[in-house]
Amino acid sequence: MAKDDKTNVMRVLDGKKISYKSYMYEPDATMSGEEIAAILGENADKVFKTLVTQGKSNQYYVFVIPVKRELDLKKAAKAVSEKSISMIPQKELLPLTGYVHGGCSPIGMKKSFPTTIHETAQEYEEIFFSAGKVGYQVEVAVKDLEKVVRVSYADVCTD
Repeated sequence: MAKDDKTNVMRVLDGKKISYKSYMYEPDATMSGEEIAAILGENADKVFKTLVTQGKSNQYYVFVIPVKRELDLKKAAKAVSEKSISMIPQKELLPLTGYVHGGCSPIGMKKSFPTTIHETAQEYEEIFFSAGKVGYQVEVAVKDLEKVVRVSYADVCTD
């Protein structure tokens, strides 16, 4: 991979001397997370998406969940001790995080937000998530992700 192909996420991981594998694919705007998992040749349970929400208190929260699951807003609110939370409007994503829809990563956002990862991530040595750019994914050991982002784990998905 050429130096120009490095994303901010990869530079953060390099800076912290954390090993990772990076993957590039030709993105398609209609591509689902499960289709991305298939391109990677991976179990979709190990491929995660990053969602940004806002609580009733106006605090922002990041949730990292398996691509084939949906965020349960009630469980998510409970996990972060909020009365309620909602997804932020897509147009607010880039100014808030520095990332575009489909390229949002829990690593390297403009500000650090409380981050909750779905508890199933702990069942795997490594998980996959966006490298901060559409068409780029990284595979990082869960224990190493904890060195970069302050995370908690909870069941925040619909059943």
